[in-house]
Amino acid sequence: MRYPVIGHHGARDGVTASCHQLHMSAASSLLIDCGLSQGDDACVAGTAGANRLAIEFSVATVKALVVTHVLIDHVGRIPYLLAAGFDGPILCSEPSARLLPIVLEDAFKLGMSRDQAQAERYLKQVEQHLVPLPYQHWFTLVESDELIARIRLQRVGHILGSTYVEIDLTYPESGDNKHMVFSGGLGAPHAPLLLPAVAAERADIPVLESTYGDRLHEDRASRRQRLEAVIEHALQDQGTVLIPAFSIGRTQELLYELGEIIHSQSQASAGAAADARTQLNPTHWPELPIILDSPLAHRFTEAYRELQPYWNQEAREQLAAGRDPLAFDNLISIDSHADHIAMVNHPTQTARPAIVIAGGGMCAGERIVNYLKAMLGDKRHNVPFVGYQAKGTPGHAIQTYGPKEGYVELDGECFDIRAGISSVGGYSAQADQKGLVDFVTGMQQWPTEIRVVHGEQRAKEALAEALKQHLPTPFELKL
Repeated sequence: MRYPVIGHHGARDGVTASCHQLHMSAASSLLIDCGLSQGDDACVAGTAGANRLAIEFSVATVKALVVTHVLIDHVGRIPYLLAAGFDGPILCSEPSARLLPIVLEDAFKLGMSRDQAQAERYLKQVEQHLVPLPYQHWFTLVESDELIARIRLQRVGHILGSTYVEIDLTYPESGDNKHMVFSGGLGAPHAPLLLPAVAAERADIPVLESTYGDRLHEDRASRRQRLEAVIEHALQDQGTVLIPAFSIGRTQELLYELGEIIHSQSQASAGAAADARTQLNPTHWPELPIILDSPLAHRFTEAYRELQPYWNQEAREQLAAGRDPLAFDNLISIDSHADHIAMVNHPTQTARPAIVIAGGGMCAGERIVNYLKAMLGDKRHNVPFVGYQAKGTPGHAIQTYGPKEGYVELDGECFDIRAGISSVGGYSAQADQKGLVDFVTGMQQWPTEIRVVHGEQRAKEALAEALKQHLPTPFELKL
């Protein structure tokens, strides 16, 4: 067999469960991500997703696992990988090494056991495997007469700590050299807090995620103004604006931008035109309750604060000026279950406007579900979506059928959708078709083969066609 050879154990035909195996030689392979299935990806031929958690491939040759970023669809099966006998290093960026234990503790408690002692033993095992790598640093994984394999992580601007993976393979006996790139979740530009992505110089074979390969995002640079306008309109109904958000990445971006809105509104209120502005804009942002109801998101936000050296210049300048980009006076964090239930009941019984950011980005679980059960049937409330909703998830059903006054099934019960449903463009954390094409065409050396993964078939095919149009030299394309 001629090496390298790429195998896929997830995310080849869907948008979750990333898990790719690079066979570098007969004796050595590398695993890139080991994620969990969500939505329609969690069912194949009627088989429940729980049955897809097991590691159904041999780990005997796997020298290491590389984590591109710590979202659950990229790391959620790590407990099962360790249970299958994997005993190598888990390579990731330094910020990801701080965030990964939080993600895996939550995944362990949801999928395996809620026993805290067991969770702590498991996390200790994970941490013994963690090998944090600085960005732009070559790490030698294998060095033998047969193979020299080196790995380098580069920033992609998706979430804090996210990377693409460069793998340089040299075969001393033949003199062959192959340079591989696994894109992970390439980030979109203008992300709050994050440093920009680093361009890839070359790749003989890039493996590209194609989640948004069939579309172009709305302008991210002005998305804060769109978010403010959507919330202003929603609050005219004197109800709650309920935002489903992923605990890591999206929640921190929302807090950052809500803080920016509050800051600008406070400055405007202090100006001479405050009275006139208030007449046109009745929402008094500095006093508007903004409720973060997700203990997990709160933990991630605290971890983000500890990782300030990895923030971009704008965010660090705010800190230097004495303003925390992730905290403001009217931010209320909900921790206990009792406080959560009280908060769910309070907006349904009052007419006081509020914004709630609740854990559960695709509405498939976590605290967002209780809010949806209580509020979807009331026209006073509004649900703006700011993140991708995978097919088969309640979030996708609400986004699709809500504007038609349809219904959604939550915990086995059907709920009518009467609340206002909208989507705020520009909040995708992942690159669109142009960003993906630019990533490849910006390389100094053209690839000979391109693998397109992690996307619905329509998105993969559209990205493939765009790549064919923009690359000047022939290449082999595999979907």
